[in-house]
Amino acid sequence: MDFLLEGLRALTWQQAVMYAVGILLIWLAIKKEYEPSLLLPMGFGAILVNLPYSGVLNQTLQGGIASNGIIEWLFQAGIEASEAMPILLFIGIGAMIDFGPLLSNPLMFLFGAGAQFGIFAAILLAVLLGFPLKDAASIGIIGAADGPTAILVSQILDSGYIGAIAVAAYSYMALVPIVQPFAIRLVTTKEERKICMEYEPGSVSKPMRIAFPIAVTMIVGLAAPQSVALVGFLMFGNLIRECGVLNTMSETAQNSLSNLITLLLGITISFSMRADRFVTKETIMIMAIGLFAFVMDSIGGVLLAKFLNLFLKKKINPMVGAAGISAFPMSSRVVQKMALEEDPGNVILMHAAGANVSGQIASVIAGGMVINLVTAFLG
Repeated sequence: MDFLLEGLRALTWQQAVMYAVGILLIWLAIKKEYEPSLLLPMGFGAILVNLPYSGVLNQTLQGGIASNGIIEWLFQAGIEASEAMPILLFIGIGAMIDFGPLLSNPLMFLFGAGAQFGIFAAILLAVLLGFPLKDAASIGIIGAADGPTAILVSQILDSGYIGAIAVAAYSYMALVPIVQPFAIRLVTTKEERKICMEYEPGSVSKPMRIAFPIAVTMIVGLAAPQSVALVGFLMFGNLIRECGVLNTMSETAQNSLSNLITLLLGITISFSMRADRFVTKETIMIMAIGLFAFVMDSIGGVLLAKFLNLFLKKKINPMVGAAGISAFPMSSRVVQKMALEEDPGNVILMHAAGANVSGQIASVIAGGMVINLVTAFLG
């Protein structure tokens, strides 16, 4: 009882706020099924690291020797020292992706680039709001709509806001079905959302599927070397999928590896969600900038599609441009659902899926570009 009273006396209001944040994330994961594999461990971890005298941060061994707790050790070994966990996760992501819809319709590559507009708009906004460049760039990468990329970039640039950035990135990824329809409707008319697109499946040969990840890795590695760890592991996972001789390994990457890394990553990131660092006005600003980044991503993709329509005979449904973000396959499903709401016979899923997988590649390239530009500018 004395220990309980001592713990209650040591409890701060900031820690109480973090318990509420943790419970909210767990509720979103279970009740709403928003990214449960990440929000649930992040939510539970937020409670763990904010318990007074928490043993997951500091442990006293026999003989009075102090040692790092398990979550601090995981953070230092898996993220701070080597960035291993977010990079390894890309093997599993790559193994899950079918680039067939993109290869059969290469025009969709453009939307992966166009839908990264939110990154650079958010970086500019963060700078204007007074964040140092390395933090502004880390916050802006929330617009990649790719949690592992956001974590990796903020860690490489040594941002002090990695916890808030991770929560914002994964929360808004989970809220794509709410955020994207709002953003799309801001810049489209009902007639534009009704545009039908014919899908003519092109022949994508097995040699092409195998050559694609190799070629992308080489081209991106030469053009943006800082992206090669991200793109290379993503493409390696896809090569495992497409080669046809490593089916068991592909299944392991898609399931066991992805699940394990996601689980550990979610609870490890909670190390940066300690109350003294998280409950600040900067966190609120980061959440607001993250929302701005996601909205501008969708708007950027839509506006690019509308621009292309000025020159195309066969018009593109502008909503396909919004699917160029990295949140795969959620964004393409959202776009298809909106198309069906406007016209029950309008099927644009394959076009949206092509743009969506393009966004996976574009987001990691954008992450590497941001690292390159910021490190070059800061010397």
